[in-house]
Amino acid sequence: MAFAASLAELQAEASCPICLDYMKDSVTTHCGHNFCHSCINQRWEDLQDVLPCPVCLHHCPDENLRSNTQLRHMIDMVQQLLTVRSKREWQEEEPLREKHSQGVVLLSEKDLELLCPQFKVSFDHQDHPLLPIEQAAAIHRRKLKSYIKPLKKETKHAKMWSEVPILRSLNVKKKMATWRKELQSEFKEIKSFLVKKQAAIHARLLTEEKDAKEKLTENQRQISDHLSTLQNLLNEVTEKCFRADLDVLTVLRTSTTHMTT
Repeated sequence: MAFAASLAELQAEASCPICLDYMKDSVTTHCGHNFCHSCINQRWEDLQDVLPCPVCLHHCPDENLRSNTQLRHMIDMVQQLLTVRSKREWQEEEPLREKHSQGVVLLSEKDLELLCPQFKVSFDHQDHPLLPIEQAAAIHRRKLKSYIKPLKKETKHAKMWSEVPILRSLNVKKKMATWRKELQSEFKEIKSFLVKKQAAIHARLLTEEKDAKEKLTENQRQISDHLSTLQNLLNEVTEKCFRADLDVLTVLRTSTTHMTT
């Protein structure tokens, strides 16, 4: 037991903390931890300034790793020891396995444990019924077959319920598509109404603008005619004011006569 525990500790020491396999091309960091050369390089691949140790997170100043030749030899020795131990254990257990494989014909019905008739039945199984393997297998095969029908029924039921959300989702998608078409149709109608309304308002504004321009032109003409008349009267009155006294009286009397008649 002590040898097995020591060998397990050696195996743990020979394993890489990153890949958990035996270290290959082992290297040592500045903080004293050992890794596979490829594992530590892959861990630091995308890092530049900060290179933390995967075990203690100690900052390593650079990627210059020390090759550990002594550790490599120790790993080779551990692997050789484990290989030798595995071969020895296999050789020791093989006769027992062959003996049991040839004689396992009984099954403890209660514990479902295979027993060899060449060995004495232990105290734990003395009160348990023992059956030949073929008979026990047939019994349990019938039990397993009895589960098939209810399991199929449950599977069908579960499948049906699993399809309900899908059907609901399809119905929702259909309703959404219908609503989308209706909204698009209503939007087109509203857009057409607004376009027509805009055209009618534009036409009315053009008519009102034309009428306003015509009225303004007529007013300007009337004002111009009135100014022309006033200017002619002013010129005529001014001219008469500079005539001789007799002419002024004659013109005044003539104007009065015309006004009374």
